[in-house]
Amino acid sequence: MKQLVNTFLAILIVAFGLMFLASRLNSAQGYSGGNTLTIYNWGDYVDPDLLKQFQEETGITVIYQTFDSNEAMLTKVEQGGTIFDVVIPSDYAIAKMREENLLLPLDHSKLPNLANIDSKFMNLSFDPGNKYSVPYFWGTVGIIFNPEMTKGIDFSSWDSLWDKRLKNNIFLVDGAREVMGMALNSLHYSVNDTKEEHLQEALTKLNKLSPNVKAIVGDEVKMLLANEEAAVGIVWSGDASEIMDDNDKLDFVVPEEGSNKWFDNMVIPRTAGNVEGAHKFIDFMLRPEVAAQNAEYVGYSTPNVPGLKLLPEDISGDERFYPPAELTDRLEVYDNLGKRMLAHYNELFLMFKMNKK
Repeated sequence: MKQLVNTFLAILIVAFGLMFLASRLNSAQGYSGGNTLTIYNWGDYVDPDLLKQFQEETGITVIYQTFDSNEAMLTKVEQGGTIFDVVIPSDYAIAKMREENLLLPLDHSKLPNLANIDSKFMNLSFDPGNKYSVPYFWGTVGIIFNPEMTKGIDFSSWDSLWDKRLKNNIFLVDGAREVMGMALNSLHYSVNDTKEEHLQEALTKLNKLSPNVKAIVGDEVKMLLANEEAAVGIVWSGDASEIMDDNDKLDFVVPEEGSNKWFDNMVIPRTAGNVEGAHKFIDFMLRPEVAAQNAEYVGYSTPNVPGLKLLPEDISGDERFYPPAELTDRLEVYDNLGKRMLAHYNELFLMFKMNKK
């Protein structure tokens, strides 16, 4: 009897060992718990119906997780505690991920729909040849304002924000690159300026803006501006579009001195478990009808040429969100400033926020 029990236990041990080994092998191939795909994206940055459609078409179960800043995303990817198959970072973060060997090269032969992307959004400085990334959305940083609450102020220049009539009436997005970039642009400097005297000049000018700043906020800026809690906000163009859908009194402008032209791209982290599924998802999102549906849902500008043609004219023809070349040519992509300089930007921004308090 004792021998029988020992034999049974041995069989159980071998069986569990085989199950564990199979689980590890499946996980390594991205099939942990079935055929799954883990996507790491900004909050509310994809039409949920499209995730369902992808799952139905492919049989791949999508696990969707969100982040609220490039820095938070980078930290989690670098730590490697969670396996992500597709991540959607911004331009300068992609450059940083390339430098730190965090990305897998894309197999363009598995992305036939890449041909739908406008050539002006390809082969940019943060990823020459699009070896690692595929355009998802693009946009600008600008000023959203309520004409009824701003007493005829002309917002075609960043300097308008310093108008004393806007006391305690501006919301700023909680981003060092955006706020420092706005201040640098107002001084006719680059959003990527690293000269210390220019950065200190920008900080001094920001401190003078403090009386007009009601708050420095995150995603709640959309609700606050739609509810007319302040007259003006510095926001990304896609957020402006969403806010204006909720309150049609508002308008949006990119000031004439210039601003940031940003790009969010799809990438595959080096630690991805389901590389094949990741390519399928990226190519799915590049379909014209999918890109159009996603752009209409999210409110940001699509780089997909045939997708753009499928959008209603009131969206595709709106120059506030699809600006002409004479404006976009003056806009700048955020460069990867390196750890030390980025930390310095964050330090200066923190000094401004502390002064605001």
